[in-house]
Amino acid sequence: MLEYSEIRERKMIIWEGEPYEVLSSHVFRKQQRKPVNATKLKNLLTGRVAEVSFHVSEKVEEAELGKRKIKFLYEAKGDYWFCEESDPAKRFSIPKDKIGTPAKFLKQDVIVDLMTFEDDDEEEIVIGIQLPIKIEFTIKEAPPSMKGNTAAGGNKVIVLENGTTLNGPLFLEAGQRIIVNTESGEYVERA
Repeated sequence: MLEYSEIRERKMIIWEGEPYEVLSSHVFRKQQRKPVNATKLKNLLTGRVAEVSFHVSEKVEEAELGKRKIKFLYEAKGDYWFCEESDPAKRFSIPKDKIGTPAKFLKQDVIVDLMTFEDDDEEEIVIGIQLPIKIEFTIKEAPPSMKGNTAAGGNKVIVLENGTTLNGPLFLEAGQRIIVNTESGEYVERA
C-alpha cells in the first residue's frame, strides 16, 4: 500500500478497481488544512485521464503489472501481430488503439515488452507495449545534403525504413543506419 505522499509520477496504482498510471503529482497544504496530493491519473485500460486528490488518511494499492518479451511480426488492417519470443507459433494481435504512439517505432522482428494486468477474476488484460528506449533504423529517404549555412545547426526531414518521418541532422543520407530514441522520437546518433 502506498501512502498519499508516495503516489508520484510514473507509479502504477489501483484506484476504483482499475490500473492507473500517475502522470503528475503535487503535494501541497492550503492554509491551515492537512496536506493534499493533487494527481493526474491515466486509466491504463481506457486511456481516460482524471484529476484526483488524495488526502493524508488515504492509501492506495500499487498495481502489479505483468511483463513478458514478445516479437513484432507485421501490421495488417489496423491490427499489430506479435508472437511469443520463444515460440513463433503462438501468434496474437493487438489493436492499434491499445498500442498508441509507440506503433510508429515498431519494425519487423523488434523485441518489446507486453504489459498486462490481472483483474479480480484473474483474467489477463492487455494494457499495451513498452518499446526499448533506443532502436536502430535504416534511413529510407533523405533530401540531399547541402553545404553552406550549418553554423546554427540544421535539420531535415528523413523517412525511416518503416515509413516514420522525423527530423535529423543535415549530414544524414539514405541507406545509413541510425539510432532513434523511442520516448522522445528524436535522432540520437549514427549506428
